[in-house]
Amino acid sequence: MAERTATIASRVGLHARPAAIFAEAAADQPLEVTIALEGEPVEDALDASSILSLMGLGAEYGTKVVLRADGDGADAVLEALARVLETDHDAA
Repeated sequence: MAERTATIASRVGLHARPAAIFAEAAADQPLEVTIALEGEPVEDALDASSILSLMGLGAEYGTKVVLRADGDGADAVLEALARVLETDHDAA
């Protein structure tokens, strides 16, 4: 299983618009991707394509999260999704 840690760059955290952008990007991937707060057990990871799960994660600006996926191209998928999280989508 591939794993990538990312830091939430959005000033409002993983809320509303940033969560919607990320959920859509995760849903567009050919693999199932999970997300969890850094340090949480693997079994507590949530579906990265679920906006409700993302908003319930409580990830604020600067929070580190762990993305995981399994299958062909997992590293590239996680890298692309990490870039989404590491971009401030609320910047003017």
